[in-house]
Amino acid sequence: MDNTAPRVDIVDATGVRKTYDTGLLQVHALRGVDIRIERAEMVAIMGPSGCGKTTLLNTLSGLDDLTAGEVLIEGTAIHKMSDKKRTRYRAERMGFVFQFFNLLPVLTAVENVELPLLLGGVRPSAARGKAQEALALVGLADDREKRPSELSGGQQQRVSIARALVNEPALVWADEPTGSLDSETSADVMDLLCDLNREKGQTFVLVTHDSTVGGRADRIIRMRSGLIESVGAGTAPTGYQA
Repeated sequence: MDNTAPRVDIVDATGVRKTYDTGLLQVHALRGVDIRIERAEMVAIMGPSGCGKTTLLNTLSGLDDLTAGEVLIEGTAIHKMSDKKRTRYRAERMGFVFQFFNLLPVLTAVENVELPLLLGGVRPSAARGKAQEALALVGLADDREKRPSELSGGQQQRVSIARALVNEPALVWADEPTGSLDSETSADVMDLLCDLNREKGQTFVLVTHDSTVGGRADRIIRMRSGLIESVGAGTAPTGYQA
């Protein structure tokens, strides 16, 4: 990050609470979280299982509703949008990477990547071109016609990253993006994410239990029992200059 430039927050959340009510029991997954994430920053959210990491990612991104609090993404209060507008906003401005890839097995790599564009109304020819460019960006230009079963785990995760990036989102959310990969493939995927963060200036928010992955981020936010326990710097240098 460029420490001389004025701070520009892409995420500004205050008093975020999330309570799950089962009828017999209330589970307070988030207990009043304040968090700010700067544009072009890479942030890792870490903590023990059940601490609220994934719930925080889901509420910040608008995948899940809030019980209380406010989340501003690029200055917009996303939880005050209608479901339809929020879904469109996520499709246009956000990308998502998940642990288990979530690729459709009957589609080729390029078809998986172009699918969000087609659902968003992009013309098929334009969608195919953008999908091919995204696959080239993650090093899979020659594998675009392969189906997920013909790809390694690391290659499947690269396809999912290409799918997350195909719309050139300002903000990418990643939930355990290396959780299903061996250590060598995990390092390769993190190299790719760090390169994209540096070269494209895209903001990445990663949920991870892996300290090696977390150490690649600009900041590590540690959670416990639905609260932020500490915030510290990652160990790896970053190179993006705003």
